Amino acid sequence: MTRTLNFAGRMIGGEYPPLVIAEIGINHDGVFERAVTMIEDAHTAGCECVKFQSHIIEDEMIYNDVVPGNATESIWDMMNRCAFTLEQEMNLKKKTEELGMIYLSTPFSRASADRLEAMGVHAYKIGSGECNNIPLIEHIASFGKPVILSTGMNGMDSVVRSASILETHGVEYALLHCTSMYPTPYEQVRLGAMQELMEQFFEVPIGLSDHSMGNYTCFGATALGACILEKHFTSDASWPGSDIPISINPRELADLIKGSKAIHQALGGTKNVLEGEQPCIAFAYSCVVTTQAVAQGEAFTMENIWVKRPGTGEILAADFTTVLGCTAVKDIPSGAQLKRSHIKL
Repeated sequence: MTRTLNFAGRMIGGEYPPLVIAEIGINHDGVFERAVTMIEDAHTAGCECVKFQSHIIEDEMIYNDVVPGNATESIWDMMNRCAFTLEQEMNLKKKTEELGMIYLSTPFSRASADRLEAMGVHAYKIGSGECNNIPLIEHIASFGKPVILSTGMNGMDSVVRSASILETHGVEYALLHCTSMYPTPYEQVRLGAMQELMEQFFEVPIGLSDHSMGNYTCFGATALGACILEKHFTSDASWPGSDIPISINPRELADLIKGSKAIHQALGGTKNVLEGEQPCIAFAYSCVVTTQAVAQGEAFTMENIWVKRPGTGEILAADFTTVLGCTAVKDIPSGAQLKRSHIKL
C-alpha cells in the first residue's frame, strides 16, 4: 500500500481510484475559447483535473529553430503562438475551479513557476523535459506544494536525484512513468518501467503519463496499480496542433474515467466463497442423488447414485466418493437427494 498524497484536496494512493488528468496542454493552439471549451467538456466527461502549460518565452528559451518530432514548426514559433497571458491563465484557473475541478499547469521556466505561485495554484506538474532540470525543480520545491513529476527521457539515476530534491524540501510528490514518443508504440510504453518505479519508490504514488493511442495502456497500468493516469485531451480532433493526433476525445475521456474506476474496484481480494455467490451456488452446485431406488441395507455404488443439480442437498458432489460403499439405513426412491440420515458409514 503506497503512502497517500493529498493533491489539492484529492487523495491519491493505492486505496483510491486513479486520478485521471486531462492534459489540455497547448491543444488550444493559442485560442482562449478552445481552452474554455475543453475545460467544460472535460467536466462533462466526469474529469477531476485538467492540466495546462505555462509559457513565458523569454525566460524559457533563447531564439531557436529546433522543430519537435511531432511538429512542422520550431518550438519557438509554436510556444509564442500558444502562450497565454497572466490574465488568460487566471481566467482558466477560475473557470476550472468554478466547475469543481483541479487546475494544474506545468511551468517551463522560473518566471512561469513564479506566475503560477502568484496565481495561488495548489500543486505543480513538472514535465519530463524538466525532470533533470535541477535548478527549476529546486525552485518549484521551495514553494512547498505537492508535485507530480513526469519521468520521460530520464533513467532511474536522474529520477532518484530529482525526487531527493523534493524530499529534502519536504514536498509530497508522485511520479509518472512516461515515454516521450508521439505517438508511443505499444511495445515502447514499458509498463514494466512503471513497476520498476513502484519498487524503487515503494511509498510514493506512481502513475502513467501516456502518449500511446487510445486507453488500452492506461487500463493496463490501472490493473498494475497506477494511481494517476494522464492523457492528452481535445474536444475536437479536427483542430490543429502537434498533440491533437494522440489526444483522446470527450467520449474516450469519459470511458477512461469509468473504466479505470471499474478496474480499481476489481483489484485485490482473496480466493474464497463470497456471500453474494450463495444464490448461484443453490442451482450451480451438484449434490449426490440416487439414480435408481436403493433398498434398506443396500450399498451405495456407481450404479445407484450420481451427482446432479441443484446444489440444495446435504451432500455435495465434492463428497461423492465418501458415500460409495456405505449402506442405506432406509428405502430411498430414485431421484432423491441423499441426506446424512440416509447413510450408515
